[in-house]
Amino acid sequence: MLTAARVRTFKDLVVWQKAMELSVQIYHLTKKYPSDERYGLTAETRKTARSIPYNIAEGHKRPTTADYIRFLGIAAGSVGELETQLLLAARLCYLEVNSAQAVLALHAEVERMLDSMMRNLKARINTKF
Repeated sequence: MLTAARVRTFKDLVVWQKAMELSVQIYHLTKKYPSDERYGLTAETRKTARSIPYNIAEGHKRPTTADYIRFLGIAAGSVGELETQLLLAARLCYLEVNSAQAVLALHAEVERMLDSMMRNLKARINTKF
């Protein structure tokens, strides 16, 4: 795992890497959804999954820590939205148990990492004053 001093771009962030992997897994998972969901749950789930690494990257490129935290918060919101979409897909029996468990485990890891990152950045801001 890279330390803060070695993070040069958003691509160095482990949370971004994991969020990208989550997005890839979501694309594979949603290929198995019914074709009549192509413009519904499939498209929405994919869009939400993409939003997570997008917002981590955009936040990292912002000029202030407060902006960074705001974009991490948006990514965290997308994590909650994605979980809801996966739970809905499970209730509709669109998910195979093994596939869903692997994706949900990675989802939980990304969620924990984002929460930790936001807490650490907030603490850094609060100690400056």
